[in-house]
Amino acid sequence: MSGVGASRYDPDRAALSDLLDGEPGYRLEQLWDGLYRQGRPLEEITGLPGPLRSRLAAALPTALEAAAEQRTDDGATTKWLWRLRDGAAVETVLMHYDDRTTVCVSTQAGCAMACGFCATGQAGFERQLGVGEIVEQVVRAQWAAGDRRVSNVVFMGMGEPLANFDATWGAVERLHEDVGIGARHLTVSTVGIVPGIRRLTEAGLPVGLAVSLHAADDELRDELVPINRRDPLAELLAACDGYRSRTGRRVTFEWALIAGVNDRFEDVDRLLPLARRLSAHVNLIPLNPTPGYPVVGSSRNRVHAFRDRLAAGGVAVTIRDTRGRDIDAACGQLRAGHPVQVDIPTRDRGTMSPGT
Repeated sequence: MSGVGASRYDPDRAALSDLLDGEPGYRLEQLWDGLYRQGRPLEEITGLPGPLRSRLAAALPTALEAAAEQRTDDGATTKWLWRLRDGAAVETVLMHYDDRTTVCVSTQAGCAMACGFCATGQAGFERQLGVGEIVEQVVRAQWAAGDRRVSNVVFMGMGEPLANFDATWGAVERLHEDVGIGARHLTVSTVGIVPGIRRLTEAGLPVGLAVSLHAADDELRDELVPINRRDPLAELLAACDGYRSRTGRRVTFEWALIAGVNDRFEDVDRLLPLARRLSAHVNLIPLNPTPGYPVVGSSRNRVHAFRDRLAAGGVAVTIRDTRGRDIDAACGQLRAGHPVQVDIPTRDRGTMSPGT
């Protein structure tokens, strides 16, 4: 029984049916419904007899052990540091809003994309996560959410989801079909893995696509997002356009505003035609501090000036609500306690205008 997967949430129905050999057929539906639709710990699925629950719990251990838990925003934001069975570590963030409850999940332990301003990228890559390890983050967050139902999942935690496509998509399908989260409430983020976006386009569910753009010219993007050297902007934008055409979903461009690097009016003016061409939504993120990137985020005035110029150009734009910055739970800060490499930017992009 120990070979069914790294997580309780790895086995499919056939594998669980094998574990229930000799039990009445309806036990499978009870177990599956309890684990996914109800999102309950196996030990609390009281429709199953106690001895069976104990046997299944031994055969289906959880993969995530909570090593640390932190709360902020008056309890509305929780971050967990999980230890996996092999000692790898990942982080998950639960965020309550007035109209939704969102879980930000990790898809890799570490990240190989090497974006200098992201703490996960600074720490380097350790390994891929499996389907069950990803799904379990959502279920464990649901346990903590209590009466608040998890309504949204964003694949924006540690790692590059499209560099672990099979496990990421397996988790998307499990969350959609079995947990019951609609495709429009599932968002996959990427730094711009063009082959992965093309696979996502053909996958069949219109999930949200968020692209960490951060620069609208290849020279700067090569520096900020190194994968751009392999998948340059022209190819990335074509893939995004294909996704939009196939799914009917508007693509979101994520833009971390870095003081003196990508927050000038000329940066806005490069972004405007790209965003208009795809009817994209732009999500502005004042750069969150990380120990390995000694550059600060743009000032509040500069963030608002950037937003206003985009809006005046006819682009849908929002400023992300920063959650969990004080516990290193905000965008770009997840690193699961790993040491990071200091990476000093090589170029000064100047200022937007006096007084901003």
